[in-house]
Amino acid sequence: MNSHLRASGSAYFLTAAKNNKERHTLSVLVDNEPGILARIAGLFSARGYNIESLTVSETEHEQGLSRITVVTIASPKTLRQIKLQLERLIPVHKVHDLTAEGNPLERELALVKVAGAGEKRVETLRLAEAFRAQVVDASTTSFIFEITGKTSKIEQFISLMVPLGLVEVVRTGLSAISRGPDGM
Repeated sequence: MNSHLRASGSAYFLTAAKNNKERHTLSVLVDNEPGILARIAGLFSARGYNIESLTVSETEHEQGLSRITVVTIASPKTLRQIKLQLERLIPVHKVHDLTAEGNPLERELALVKVAGAGEKRVETLRLAEAFRAQVVDASTTSFIFEITGKTSKIEQFISLMVPLGLVEVVRTGLSAISRGPDGM
């Protein structure tokens, strides 16, 4: 008898464990050609897979290659399907699950506009300094901050700015790379 089944006394535990969804960051190296982003987004959409974050940029100009970073939440089975389907697309060279491969370096950039006066303005600047957010624009009624870091740091900064006069947020989405000497 399976140890999971013995411990829980129910086969339901086995089913629930198999369907656990996890957040994964995928790095996809593709030819930089028209329509590739639409094809990849379409692959996710057509199969009902959600994209939490999506960034793309040409990274190897001489070779005409771009890197697409996709963050998705999926069960292990769904994740295997996503990777297999991505690898089948002709302009895709490599697909790496950075989350499964180890502790990737992940960063995001956000521009955060906060309006306020008086004590709220002072508190806004104090918190921005604590989060190492840079003032990139200021007027007598508002600030725009640039903040980079882990997604959790940006989420926390934004949540603290809400009661202080948060007006607007623009985020780049996640950029990620594997640690160590090896490349993609």
